[in-house]
Amino acid sequence: MTAAVMFAADEKPAAAPAKTKPAEQTAAAEDKNKASEEPSAIVVKNKSSFDVDAATRNPFWPLGFKPKARIGGAGDADGEVPPSAFLVSTITLDTTTRFAIINGKTMFEGQQFGLQVGTQIYQVSVKRIEDGRVILSRHDEEIVVPLRRK
Repeated sequence: MTAAVMFAADEKPAAAPAKTKPAEQTAAAEDKNKASEEPSAIVVKNKSSFDVDAATRNPFWPLGFKPKARIGGAGDADGEVPPSAFLVSTITLDTTTRFAIINGKTMFEGQQFGLQVGTQIYQVSVKRIEDGRVILSRHDEEIVVPLRRK
């Protein structure tokens, strides 16, 4: 009897047979998955459009907004730039660098920038920053702009 108990303990229970789906159920499940992956065709009956001519106000602009008209590109116009077109409000002199605030923007020596006067855009570069004045250059002419003191 003890031997029978020992043999019974060594025996492992038989594994349960794996459940298999019939071929019909597997095919139906695959068809269902394929149908859900394919998008259904949407047919548009009336397509909307939005056409605006150049004289019409853009509906996305805030009320009262009027865009500025720009003529021409960033070309350099031939003409003199008056020193009154520049406002030097601050000059900072350091041992290594020199900065000036010209027309509200920080500039350093050698920097180039565009100045728009009316419809013309002039290319100007900062030649030197000195104590009390800034010397700008455009082509071969120098424009001396003094520091505005209150």
